[in-house]
Amino acid sequence: MFIPRKFKQENIEDLVELMKQYSFATLITQSDVGIEATHLPIIIDKRSDKFYLKAHIAKANPLWKSVKNGSGVLVTFNGPNCYISPNNYPTKKETGRAVPTWNYVVVHVKGEISFINDPEWIYNAIETLTTIHESEQSEPWSISDAPHEYIQKMIPAIIGIEIEVASITGQWKLSQNQPEVNQHGVAEALSESADSNITKIASMINANFDKIC
Repeated sequence: MFIPRKFKQENIEDLVELMKQYSFATLITQSDVGIEATHLPIIIDKRSDKFYLKAHIAKANPLWKSVKNGSGVLVTFNGPNCYISPNNYPTKKETGRAVPTWNYVVVHVKGEISFINDPEWIYNAIETLTTIHESEQSEPWSISDAPHEYIQKMIPAIIGIEIEVASITGQWKLSQNQPEVNQHGVAEALSESADSNITKIASMINANFDKIC
């Protein structure tokens, strides 16, 4: 991923937080059968000073057969994004020199993949994933709510995925290449939208500007 210097995000806490908030990611692999993209929810696991990504796929998915353990993979986490109109730039009224663009936030993770067939590992991974995403429910569902025999029959139909992270890179394209007046103009215009995806970009522009200042 090409990242202009102004857009490069190097704060590891911000990178990991975005990965957690937008954890439905795209796993990109390459093998003898070609390049494949697999969409799946991810768990971010930190052990000491290393990060790991955990996920699972159906055993019916041939990915675990075509991609070898230890293969290099890329996982992309896409945050909020939106179109930016030249009309949002106050300087446009003065010079007319403005073109449309797109603001977005994205994290790319590279690492080595392993496929896991251990029932206990798979159970724990699913339990963790469920706990994370049920946390805001008024009555959170737990894997233990389902009959034990039912869960035990499902586990063999699943393959675990663990990726040992080698690098995490992020691009926060939030109008940093524009003068201050245009950054404020974009944030103000976007904040009036009814689309939460767009207002999130507005909030991130303001937060990023505050950090710079």
